[in-house]
Amino acid sequence: MERGIFEIVDTESLVPAEHLLRKIDAAVDFNKIYDMVEPLYCADNGRPSVDPVVLFKMVLIQHLYGLGSLRRTAEEVSFNVAYRWFLGYRLQEDTPHFSTVSYNFRHRFTAETIDQIFNWILSEMVEAGYVAPGVVFVDGTHIKANANTKKVVKKEIPVAAKRYAEELLEEVNADREAHGKEPFEDESDDDDNNGDPPSSPKKKRDNTSKKKLKKRKKEAKKKMVTVSTTDPDCGLFVKGDHKKQLAYEAHTACDVHGVVLAVEVTPGNVHDSVPFDDVYDKVVEQFPDVHAFVADSAYKTPHICKKVFSDNRVLSTAYKRPQTKSGHEWWKYVYDEHFDCIVCPEYQILNYSTTNRDGYREYKSNPQVCRNCPTRHLCTKNKDFIKTVTRHIWKEYEEMADDARYTPIYQRIYKARKETIERVFADAKEKHGLRYTRYTGLAQVTNWVKLAFAAMNLKKFANWRWKDTHSSYLSYIISIICPQYALNPCLA
Repeated sequence: MERGIFEIVDTESLVPAEHLLRKIDAAVDFNKIYDMVEPLYCADNGRPSVDPVVLFKMVLIQHLYGLGSLRRTAEEVSFNVAYRWFLGYRLQEDTPHFSTVSYNFRHRFTAETIDQIFNWILSEMVEAGYVAPGVVFVDGTHIKANANTKKVVKKEIPVAAKRYAEELLEEVNADREAHGKEPFEDESDDDDNNGDPPSSPKKKRDNTSKKKLKKRKKEAKKKMVTVSTTDPDCGLFVKGDHKKQLAYEAHTACDVHGVVLAVEVTPGNVHDSVPFDDVYDKVVEQFPDVHAFVADSAYKTPHICKKVFSDNRVLSTAYKRPQTKSGHEWWKYVYDEHFDCIVCPEYQILNYSTTNRDGYREYKSNPQVCRNCPTRHLCTKNKDFIKTVTRHIWKEYEEMADDARYTPIYQRIYKARKETIERVFADAKEKHGLRYTRYTGLAQVTNWVKLAFAAMNLKKFANWRWKDTHSSYLSYIISIICPQYALNPCLA
């Protein structure tokens, strides 16, 4: 074997014509990155910097080939001819050190820059006609955090207010007034009053001190969570028989072709339905022609159903098992919309009682009737013989989601989840290194995830454009050489 041989080679000839990096280089104009990062550089001060396009391309290589770290990426770039060709470096030229790339993406390139890069690639695909946003698939996947599950502490944190709390309170008060009940007062107003009890001539004044009332109110709005001392931004994730792990969750939306349209990253202990509003608003703002959202049963909440159907769109979800105890089946309690009451399995009436702050109407039975009921042991164990059934004021929107679930077209669309959003997550973890992250902190992980999905979109875009370009060119050549094939393609 001869190794110390000098040869005159052309780097252009060393990279195969069908190499992925060739397709990417031909698909998009990377000079647009200069406009995105121009405000981050000083024009007349400091040393000459590494080309920002080179920095972005190195991170792009990391995500395209699922390399574990920027240090590994820098090593691969130094001896891989295709990578050097893609970056524009000669065979003997020194490539950027990994610390240079790492520093720029940690301290120079902001979240706005990453969003611009993600949206730029997505807009290129939209202009080329490769995005079909009529039906959008939404789901979340967990990414293992760079943290030790044994290095955690218990911490009491305030409960985050619901984004739709104001809207819900308005409709709850309207419902209460329609039933002749007093409306609730806004809790934020109570906070502004430093916990002072509302003055009412009809109620007896509470003798509890203002300090104790304020303390009780704060304690009622707190919860105990497990926090990592290594990465406080991640969350403890437990699901079924899976092992406990500290993780982040990427809440993602894609179209029928698997093109990622939007992504939001949260700690792993945040429920899927919480960041749905952010994902939904981003998708609808960019693609107003969306007519259906497809999601699993975790997204089947009263607020999400109302949000989607109120915008004249359809939410296609799966069956959600009612969280009821043993006894009578839930469907045996029938709601009578005309008389606004619940009919129990023994054909007795549960009349409206009140509407609570969470938006649920409470219907209660007559204790005199329930006392002698033969199936009371299946209905309630209340010592006062009162059965309470709740129904959300937005329940009608959940029923609209149930109606869509029985429609053949939305049944077929829902089954496509395994070929779209689930396929995106599988490719991201198996091929692009999204099974776990080496970064700490929500901001860094968010940037890392968005760049990974941007790379996946760019890979699809480059392959599709190359295939369309070369297939049309091949058809043109065949039509010139063999005109009979052009007239009758079946002969080919």
